Amino acid sequence: MSSSNSSALAGLSVERITVPTSPDATGAPDFLAFHELDVAHHLDLWGNLDRCSTLAEAVLFWQGNAYEERQVFLARLQGTVVGSGTLTLPLSENTTTAGVDVLVDAGYRRRGIGTRILELLEKLARERDRVSFDAFCAEPIKLLIPGSELLEAKSGTGGVPLESASTGFALHHGYSLEQVETNSTLAVPVRKELLKDLEEQAMRRAAGYSFIGWQDRCPDELVDVFAKLKSLMSTEVPIAGLGWEGEEWDANRVRVEEATWLAGGVASTAAVARHDATGELAAYTILTHREATPGMVYQEDTLVAPGHRGHGLGMLVKIANLRRIEELWPAATSVMTWNANENQHMLAINIALGFEPSGFDGEWQKRRE
Repeated sequence: MSSSNSSALAGLSVERITVPTSPDATGAPDFLAFHELDVAHHLDLWGNLDRCSTLAEAVLFWQGNAYEERQVFLARLQGTVVGSGTLTLPLSENTTTAGVDVLVDAGYRRRGIGTRILELLEKLARERDRVSFDAFCAEPIKLLIPGSELLEAKSGTGGVPLESASTGFALHHGYSLEQVETNSTLAVPVRKELLKDLEEQAMRRAAGYSFIGWQDRCPDELVDVFAKLKSLMSTEVPIAGLGWEGEEWDANRVRVEEATWLAGGVASTAAVARHDATGELAAYTILTHREATPGMVYQEDTLVAPGHRGHGLGMLVKIANLRRIEELWPAATSVMTWNANENQHMLAINIALGFEPSGFDGEWQKRRE
Protein backbone atom coordinates (compact mmCIF):
# COMPACT_ATOMS: atom_id res chain seq x y z
CA MET A 1 0.00 0.00 0.00
CA SER A 2 1.33 3.45 -0.89
CA SER A 3 2.13 6.01 1.80
CA SER A 4 -0.68 8.25 0.53
CA ASN A 5 -3.18 5.43 0.92
CA SER A 6 -1.79 4.60 4.35
CA SER A 7 -2.31 8.14 5.59
CA ALA A 8 -5.76 8.31 4.03
CA LEU A 9 -6.72 5.14 5.89
CA ALA A 10 -5.38 6.22 9.25
CA GLY A 11 -8.92 6.38 10.60
CA LEU A 12 -10.01 3.01 9.17
CA SER A 13 -11.24 0.25 11.45
CA VAL A 14 -12.42 -3.24 10.50
CA GLU A 15 -14.26 -4.99 13.31
CA ARG A 16 -16.42 -8.07 13.73
CA ILE A 17 -20.05 -7.30 14.54
CA THR A 18 -22.67 -9.31 16.38
CA VAL A 19 -25.38 -11.04 14.37
CA PRO A 20 -28.76 -10.34 15.99
CA THR A 21 -30.95 -13.13 17.36
CA SER A 22 -34.16 -11.66 15.97
CA PRO A 23 -34.91 -11.85 12.20
CA ASP A 24 -36.02 -8.21 12.24
CA ALA A 25 -32.61 -7.19 13.66
CA THR A 26 -34.20 -5.29 16.54
CA GLY A 27 -31.57 -3.27 18.38
CA ALA A 28 -28.78 -4.23 15.97
CA PRO A 29 -27.67 -1.05 14.15
CA ASP A 30 -24.37 -2.56 13.03
CA PHE A 31 -26.06 -5.49 11.29
CA LEU A 32 -28.63 -3.14 9.76
CA ALA A 33 -25.75 -1.09 8.35
CA PHE A 34 -24.20 -4.29 6.96
CA HIS A 35 -27.47 -5.24 5.26
CA GLU A 36 -28.11 -1.73 3.93
CA LEU A 37 -24.68 -1.77 2.31
CA ASP A 38 -25.58 -5.06 0.60
CA VAL A 39 -28.92 -3.64 -0.57
CA ALA A 40 -27.24 -0.53 -2.00
CA HIS A 41 -24.70 -2.71 -3.81
CA HIS A 42 -27.40 -4.83 -5.46
CA LEU A 43 -29.41 -1.80 -6.52
CA ASP A 44 -26.30 -0.18 -7.99
CA LEU A 45 -25.12 -3.32 -9.81
CA TRP A 46 -28.39 -4.92 -10.90
CA GLY A 47 -31.01 -2.19 -10.58
CA ASN A 48 -33.18 -4.47 -8.42
CA LEU A 49 -33.09 -6.70 -5.33
CA ASP A 50 -33.84 -9.98 -7.10
CA ARG A 51 -30.50 -11.46 -6.01
CA CYS A 52 -30.33 -9.83 -2.58
CA SER A 53 -31.21 -11.57 0.67
CA THR A 54 -33.97 -10.05 2.75
CA LEU A 55 -33.04 -8.77 6.20
CA ALA A 56 -34.61 -11.81 7.87
CA GLU A 57 -32.76 -14.20 5.55
CA ALA A 58 -29.48 -12.40 6.17
CA VAL A 59 -29.88 -12.57 9.95
CA LEU A 60 -30.71 -16.27 9.93
CA PHE A 61 -27.94 -17.14 7.49
CA TRP A 62 -25.19 -15.21 9.26
CA GLN A 63 -26.11 -16.70 12.62
CA GLY A 64 -24.44 -19.83 11.26
CA ASN A 65 -25.22 -23.37 12.37
CA ALA A 66 -23.57 -26.61 13.44
CA TYR A 67 -22.24 -27.12 9.92
CA GLU A 68 -20.71 -23.70 9.24
CA GLU A 69 -19.45 -20.81 11.36
CA ARG A 70 -20.15 -17.40 9.82
CA GLN A 71 -18.61 -14.08 10.80
CA VAL A 72 -19.57 -10.54 9.72
CA PHE A 73 -17.35 -7.44 9.72
CA LEU A 74 -17.89 -3.71 9.18
CA ALA A 75 -15.26 -1.26 7.96
CA ARG A 76 -15.54 2.32 9.18
CA LEU A 77 -13.54 5.35 8.10
CA GLN A 78 -13.65 8.13 10.66
CA GLY A 79 -16.82 6.53 11.99
CA THR A 80 -18.57 6.23 8.60
CA VAL A 81 -19.49 2.75 7.34
CA VAL A 82 -17.51 2.26 4.12
CA GLY A 83 -17.38 -1.50 3.63
CA SER A 84 -18.03 -4.98 4.93
CA GLY A 85 -16.49 -8.40 4.96
CA THR A 86 -17.68 -11.91 5.70
CA LEU A 87 -15.88 -15.10 6.64
CA THR A 88 -17.42 -18.57 6.44
CA LEU A 89 -15.74 -21.54 8.08
CA PRO A 90 -17.11 -25.03 7.27
CA LEU A 91 -17.16 -27.22 10.36
CA SER A 92 -18.21 -30.67 9.10
CA GLU A 93 -16.42 -30.99 5.75
CA ASN A 94 -13.97 -28.79 3.88
CA THR A 95 -12.42 -27.82 7.19
CA THR A 96 -9.26 -26.58 5.50
CA THR A 97 -11.21 -24.00 3.46
CA ALA A 98 -12.66 -20.58 4.22
CA GLY A 99 -15.09 -18.45 2.27
CA VAL A 100 -14.22 -14.75 2.04
CA ASP A 101 -16.20 -11.83 0.69
CA VAL A 102 -15.36 -8.13 0.51
CA LEU A 103 -17.67 -5.23 -0.29
CA VAL A 104 -16.70 -1.54 -0.38
CA ASP A 105 -19.20 1.29 -0.71
CA ALA A 106 -19.13 2.69 -4.26
CA GLY A 107 -17.96 6.11 -3.08
CA TYR A 108 -14.92 4.74 -1.24
CA ARG A 109 -13.38 2.31 -3.69
CA ARG A 110 -9.79 2.24 -4.95
CA ARG A 111 -8.42 3.58 -1.67
CA GLY A 112 -7.13 0.31 -0.21
CA ILE A 113 -10.15 -0.34 2.00
CA GLY A 114 -10.97 -3.65 0.29
CA THR A 115 -7.37 -4.76 0.70
CA ARG A 116 -7.47 -4.01 4.43
CA ILE A 117 -10.69 -5.99 4.86
CA LEU A 118 -9.37 -8.96 2.88
CA GLU A 119 -6.09 -8.99 4.82
CA LEU A 120 -8.02 -9.35 8.07
CA LEU A 121 -10.27 -12.11 6.73
CA GLU A 122 -7.30 -14.10 5.43
CA LYS A 123 -5.43 -13.62 8.71
CA LEU A 124 -8.34 -14.95 10.73
CA ALA A 125 -8.75 -17.88 8.32
CA ARG A 126 -5.06 -18.77 8.67
CA GLU A 127 -5.42 -18.70 12.44
CA ARG A 128 -8.09 -21.38 12.03
CA ASP A 129 -5.69 -23.50 9.94
CA ARG A 130 -7.50 -22.84 6.68
CA VAL A 131 -5.24 -23.26 3.65
CA SER A 132 -7.67 -22.50 0.84
CA PHE A 133 -9.66 -19.27 0.50
CA ASP A 134 -12.74 -19.27 -1.75
CA ALA A 135 -14.62 -16.27 -3.12
CA PHE A 136 -17.16 -15.52 -5.82
CA CYS A 137 -18.27 -12.40 -7.63
CA ALA A 138 -21.64 -12.07 -9.41
CA GLU A 139 -22.05 -9.50 -12.19
CA PRO A 140 -24.59 -8.66 -14.94
CA ILE A 141 -24.29 -10.29 -18.36
CA LYS A 142 -24.02 -6.84 -19.97
CA LEU A 143 -20.42 -6.66 -18.70
CA LEU A 144 -19.48 -9.54 -21.02
CA ILE A 145 -19.06 -7.27 -24.02
CA PRO A 146 -18.46 -9.18 -27.29
CA GLY A 147 -14.84 -8.79 -28.35
CA SER A 148 -13.59 -7.69 -24.93
CA GLU A 149 -10.63 -9.55 -23.48
CA LEU A 150 -11.54 -12.31 -21.05
CA LEU A 151 -9.66 -14.09 -18.32
CA GLU A 152 -10.45 -17.75 -18.97
CA ALA A 153 -11.40 -20.00 -16.08
CA LYS A 154 -9.11 -22.91 -15.24
CA SER A 155 -12.07 -25.21 -15.93
CA GLY A 156 -11.58 -24.34 -19.61
CA THR A 157 -15.16 -23.09 -19.98
CA GLY A 158 -16.11 -19.44 -19.70
CA GLY A 159 -14.33 -16.34 -18.49
CA VAL A 160 -14.71 -12.95 -16.86
CA PRO A 161 -13.81 -9.48 -18.21
CA LEU A 162 -10.10 -8.97 -17.73
CA GLU A 163 -10.50 -5.22 -17.27
CA SER A 164 -13.24 -5.32 -14.61
CA ALA A 165 -12.48 -4.01 -11.14
CA SER A 166 -13.39 -7.31 -9.47
CA THR A 167 -11.02 -9.26 -11.73
CA GLY A 168 -8.20 -6.85 -11.04
CA PHE A 169 -8.77 -7.02 -7.28
CA ALA A 170 -8.82 -10.82 -7.23
CA LEU A 171 -5.70 -11.19 -9.37
CA HIS A 172 -3.81 -8.55 -7.39
CA HIS A 173 -4.40 -10.54 -4.22
CA GLY A 174 -3.30 -13.87 -5.67
CA TYR A 175 -6.64 -15.49 -6.47
CA SER A 176 -7.12 -17.69 -9.53
CA LEU A 177 -10.32 -18.03 -11.54
CA GLU A 178 -11.36 -21.67 -11.19
CA GLN A 179 -14.87 -21.68 -12.63
CA VAL A 180 -17.56 -19.49 -14.17
CA GLU A 181 -21.27 -20.00 -13.61
CA THR A 182 -24.01 -18.68 -15.87
CA ASN A 183 -26.94 -16.95 -14.17
CA SER A 184 -30.08 -17.41 -16.30
CA THR A 185 -33.66 -16.15 -16.09
CA LEU A 186 -36.89 -17.65 -17.43
CA ALA A 187 -40.17 -15.78 -17.91
CA VAL A 188 -43.18 -17.53 -16.36
CA PRO A 189 -45.68 -18.92 -16.93
CA VAL A 190 -43.97 -21.04 -19.57
CA ARG A 191 -46.10 -21.85 -22.60
CA LYS A 192 -48.18 -24.95 -21.84
CA GLU A 193 -47.55 -26.30 -25.34
CA LEU A 194 -43.78 -26.13 -24.86
CA LEU A 195 -43.93 -27.94 -21.50
CA LYS A 196 -46.21 -30.59 -22.97
CA ASP A 197 -43.88 -31.22 -25.93
CA LEU A 198 -40.77 -31.40 -23.75
CA GLU A 199 -42.54 -33.67 -21.26
CA GLU A 200 -43.67 -36.08 -23.97
CA GLN A 201 -40.14 -36.34 -25.34
CA ALA A 202 -38.65 -36.99 -21.90
CA MET A 203 -41.32 -39.48 -20.82
CA ARG A 204 -40.31 -41.81 -23.63
CA ARG A 205 -37.12 -42.52 -21.65
CA ALA A 206 -38.61 -42.45 -18.15
CA ALA A 207 -40.30 -45.85 -17.90
CA GLY A 208 -40.03 -47.25 -14.37
CA TYR A 209 -40.07 -43.89 -12.59
CA SER A 210 -42.84 -42.05 -10.77
CA PHE A 211 -42.94 -38.42 -9.67
CA ILE A 212 -43.79 -36.98 -6.27
CA GLY A 213 -43.44 -33.61 -4.59
CA TRP A 214 -43.91 -31.60 -1.43
CA GLN A 215 -44.02 -28.05 -0.09
CA ASP A 216 -41.68 -26.63 2.56
CA ARG A 217 -41.03 -29.91 4.42
CA CYS A 218 -39.91 -33.29 3.18
CA PRO A 219 -42.24 -36.07 4.44
CA ASP A 220 -40.82 -37.94 7.42
CA GLU A 221 -40.83 -41.25 5.57
CA LEU A 222 -38.64 -39.81 2.80
CA VAL A 223 -36.26 -37.51 4.66
CA ASP A 224 -33.48 -40.09 5.14
CA VAL A 225 -33.35 -41.11 1.48
CA PHE A 226 -33.72 -37.49 0.42
CA ALA A 227 -30.71 -36.58 2.56
CA LYS A 228 -28.63 -39.17 0.71
CA LEU A 229 -29.60 -37.54 -2.57
CA LYS A 230 -28.73 -34.10 -1.17
CA SER A 231 -25.26 -35.40 -0.28
CA LEU A 232 -24.62 -36.09 -3.96
CA MET A 233 -25.29 -32.45 -4.83
CA SER A 234 -21.85 -31.48 -3.54
CA THR A 235 -19.96 -34.22 -5.40
CA GLU A 236 -21.87 -34.80 -8.64
CA VAL A 237 -21.94 -31.24 -9.99
CA PRO A 238 -18.90 -29.69 -11.70
CA ILE A 239 -16.59 -27.93 -9.22
CA ALA A 240 -13.58 -27.42 -11.55
CA GLY A 241 -10.38 -27.22 -9.48
CA LEU A 242 -12.03 -25.95 -6.31
CA GLY A 243 -11.31 -29.23 -4.55
CA TRP A 244 -14.28 -29.22 -2.21
CA GLU A 245 -15.10 -32.34 -0.24
CA GLY A 246 -18.58 -33.82 -0.44
CA GLU A 247 -21.08 -32.70 2.17
CA GLU A 248 -22.66 -35.34 4.39
CA TRP A 249 -26.39 -34.73 4.68
CA ASP A 250 -28.68 -36.47 7.13
CA ALA A 251 -32.28 -35.88 8.23
CA ASN A 252 -31.24 -33.27 10.78
CA ARG A 253 -29.31 -31.23 8.20
CA VAL A 254 -32.34 -31.27 5.88
CA ARG A 255 -34.57 -30.08 8.72
CA VAL A 256 -32.14 -27.28 9.63
CA GLU A 257 -32.24 -25.96 6.05
CA GLU A 258 -36.04 -26.20 5.88
CA ALA A 259 -36.50 -24.46 9.24
CA THR A 260 -34.09 -21.68 8.30
CA TRP A 261 -35.93 -21.03 5.04
CA LEU A 262 -39.32 -20.89 6.74
CA ALA A 263 -38.10 -18.65 9.56
CA GLY A 264 -36.70 -16.27 6.94
CA GLY A 265 -39.96 -16.09 5.00
CA VAL A 266 -38.82 -18.46 2.26
CA ALA A 267 -41.36 -20.92 0.81
CA SER A 268 -40.20 -23.93 -1.18
CA THR A 269 -41.52 -26.68 -3.40
CA ALA A 270 -39.75 -29.91 -4.36
CA ALA A 271 -40.28 -32.20 -7.34
CA VAL A 272 -38.70 -35.64 -7.08
CA ALA A 273 -38.36 -38.70 -9.32
CA ARG A 274 -38.54 -42.10 -7.60
CA HIS A 275 -37.29 -45.36 -9.10
CA ASP A 276 -40.25 -47.73 -8.84
CA ALA A 277 -38.25 -50.96 -8.64
CA THR A 278 -35.96 -49.92 -5.77
CA GLY A 279 -37.76 -47.00 -4.14
CA GLU A 280 -34.61 -44.89 -4.55
CA LEU A 281 -35.01 -41.17 -5.05
CA ALA A 282 -33.37 -40.69 -8.42
CA ALA A 283 -33.64 -36.94 -9.09
CA TYR A 284 -34.89 -33.77 -7.46
CA THR A 285 -35.25 -30.05 -7.96
CA ILE A 286 -36.20 -27.26 -5.55
CA LEU A 287 -37.79 -23.86 -6.14
CA THR A 288 -37.95 -21.14 -3.47
CA HIS A 289 -39.92 -17.90 -3.25
CA ARG A 290 -39.86 -14.82 -1.03
CA GLU A 291 -42.83 -12.50 -0.54
CA ALA A 292 -40.30 -9.65 -0.40
CA THR A 293 -39.59 -10.26 -4.12
CA PRO A 294 -42.93 -11.70 -5.26
CA GLY A 295 -42.10 -11.62 -8.96
CA MET A 296 -39.03 -13.85 -8.67
CA VAL A 297 -38.75 -17.59 -8.04
CA TYR A 298 -35.32 -19.07 -7.35
CA GLN A 299 -34.11 -22.37 -8.74
CA GLU A 300 -32.10 -24.05 -6.01
CA ASP A 301 -30.60 -27.55 -6.40
CA THR A 302 -31.30 -29.77 -9.38
CA LEU A 303 -29.65 -33.20 -9.44
CA VAL A 304 -30.02 -36.55 -11.16
CA ALA A 305 -28.23 -39.37 -9.33
CA PRO A 306 -25.45 -41.01 -11.40
CA GLY A 307 -27.17 -44.38 -11.75
CA HIS A 308 -30.35 -42.82 -13.11
CA ARG A 309 -29.08 -40.47 -15.80
CA GLY A 310 -30.19 -40.66 -19.41
CA HIS A 311 -33.90 -41.06 -18.62
CA GLY A 312 -35.01 -37.43 -18.99
CA LEU A 313 -35.51 -37.06 -15.23
CA GLY A 314 -33.86 -33.64 -14.96
CA MET A 315 -36.27 -32.21 -17.51
CA LEU A 316 -39.28 -33.92 -15.96
CA VAL A 317 -38.74 -32.74 -12.39
CA LYS A 318 -38.13 -29.19 -13.61
CA ILE A 319 -41.36 -29.26 -15.64
CA ALA A 320 -43.30 -30.57 -12.63
CA ASN A 321 -42.08 -27.70 -10.46
CA LEU A 322 -42.57 -25.02 -13.12
CA ARG A 323 -46.22 -26.05 -13.41
CA ARG A 324 -46.72 -25.44 -9.69
CA ILE A 325 -45.61 -21.81 -9.78
CA GLU A 326 -48.94 -20.40 -10.98
CA GLU A 327 -50.76 -22.24 -8.19
CA LEU A 328 -48.33 -21.45 -5.38
CA TRP A 329 -47.01 -18.01 -6.30
CA PRO A 330 -49.34 -16.36 -8.82
CA ALA A 331 -47.48 -13.02 -8.70
CA ALA A 332 -44.27 -14.64 -10.03
CA THR A 333 -43.02 -13.50 -13.44
CA SER A 334 -39.52 -15.04 -13.57
CA VAL A 335 -37.40 -17.97 -12.42
CA MET A 336 -33.67 -17.52 -11.82
CA THR A 337 -31.03 -20.26 -11.89
CA TRP A 338 -27.25 -20.77 -11.89
CA ASN A 339 -25.19 -23.43 -13.69
CA ALA A 340 -21.48 -24.11 -14.06
CA ASN A 341 -20.52 -23.39 -17.66
CA GLU A 342 -19.12 -26.89 -18.09
CA ASN A 343 -22.44 -28.44 -17.00
CA GLN A 344 -23.60 -28.57 -20.59
CA HIS A 345 -26.35 -31.14 -20.00
CA MET A 346 -28.21 -29.04 -17.42
CA LEU A 347 -27.62 -25.87 -19.45
CA ALA A 348 -29.19 -27.61 -22.44
CA ILE A 349 -32.30 -28.43 -20.36
CA ASN A 350 -32.56 -24.81 -19.25
CA ILE A 351 -32.12 -23.48 -22.79
CA ALA A 352 -34.86 -25.84 -24.04
CA LEU A 353 -37.18 -24.49 -21.34
CA GLY A 354 -36.44 -20.92 -22.42
CA PHE A 355 -33.91 -19.67 -19.85
CA GLU A 356 -31.74 -16.80 -21.08
CA PRO A 357 -28.39 -15.62 -19.62
CA SER A 358 -28.71 -12.63 -17.28
CA GLY A 359 -25.44 -12.70 -15.33
CA PHE A 360 -22.31 -14.63 -14.48
CA ASP A 361 -20.42 -15.64 -11.34
CA GLY A 362 -16.66 -15.89 -11.14
CA GLU A 363 -15.53 -18.59 -8.68
CA TRP A 364 -12.10 -17.68 -7.29
CA GLN A 365 -9.64 -19.53 -5.09
CA LYS A 366 -6.34 -18.82 -3.37
CA ARG A 367 -4.24 -21.55 -1.83
CA ARG A 368 -1.60 -21.00 0.84
CA GLU A 369 1.82 -22.27 -0.09
